[in-house]
Amino acid sequence: GKVLSSPQVPLLLLMSKRFVTPLYRATFLASAAGHGMLHWMAVRPCDLETLALKLGVSGKQDKQRLRAWLEVGVRLGEFDKHEGCYRLKSRSAKLLARMKHDALAAALEEVMQNHVPVLLNAPRMLRTGERFTMADQDGSVIARSTRVVEPLVEAAIDATLEREYPVRLLEIGCGSGVYVRYAASVNPRLTALAIDLQDEVARQAAKNIAEWGLGDRVEVRCGDLRTLDLEPQFDLVTMHNNIYYFTPDERVEILRRARRLLAPGGKLLLTTSCKGGHIGLDLLNLWFEYADFGGPLPAAEELVDQFTQAGFLDAQARRIVPGEQFRAFVGTNPHAPLS
Repeated sequence: GKVLSSPQVPLLLLMSKRFVTPLYRATFLASAAGHGMLHWMAVRPCDLETLALKLGVSGKQDKQRLRAWLEVGVRLGEFDKHEGCYRLKSRSAKLLARMKHDALAAALEEVMQNHVPVLLNAPRMLRTGERFTMADQDGSVIARSTRVVEPLVEAAIDATLEREYPVRLLEIGCGSGVYVRYAASVNPRLTALAIDLQDEVARQAAKNIAEWGLGDRVEVRCGDLRTLDLEPQFDLVTMHNNIYYFTPDERVEILRRARRLLAPGGKLLLTTSCKGGHIGLDLLNLWFEYADFGGPLPAAEELVDQFTQAGFLDAQARRIVPGEQFRAFVGTNPHAPLS
């Protein structure tokens, strides 16, 4: 009677139901998706030995630990177990297992890897002076998760890319390479150089480009726009979902460097979410507040002004979806050389 009458017990039960269990479920799904298990189980139910083999787990004790983790998934209702085999049970697990929803699975991984840690550790980091670094981001997860805005970026490419004549494209921050692939499909005479800051991301993009049969049209390199030494030969430079990797103070110079790689009359297409969006964007902003690089999402008017300061003509911002904060920014390199 004393235990049940304690005010802490109903509060504990309420907290577990409303907050803790959903958090456990989301974390479990993010892990299962990130390690490939959702995809494997979508093909067929898997027993412990099969999952251990796919994960590279050997040894009796480690397999027991894997079993304990899987049983938590069963208890949470994400997995089911039948005749010794684990299979997907929840609607969320089944949806995230589909390849067409891989960007959503990656977005969930990003929430757990970046958004949750900054919420949890921000006060301590202020006290200790710690900052997140580039190494704290999983580049492959970021490259996959940014594909949630793929239709919006494709719409911006459609509105900007020349179709009738050959185009030489430079993509800065190519991620998985999907936007270069799309541009190549829109203009069959397009050739491209794609660069990314993170070596593992560039390697995966190069592998993707080869698998897509574009190796003769697209070159991929690990590179940084700030140190890139190339001739001004490009008809189009693109920057998708990465302007916030640069601090506000360096963005004019970044845009100027991009302009100097353009041929006369060439264009820069930059796509990004802007300030004032949903809570996930607020968390992205918060993460960069606590990082030792980059900065907040831009305000649309501010970024248009930075385009102009960098020497672009006819700089403009276009909202892709009415009411949403995702915009495409376009500026033209003058025909007369600038200093």
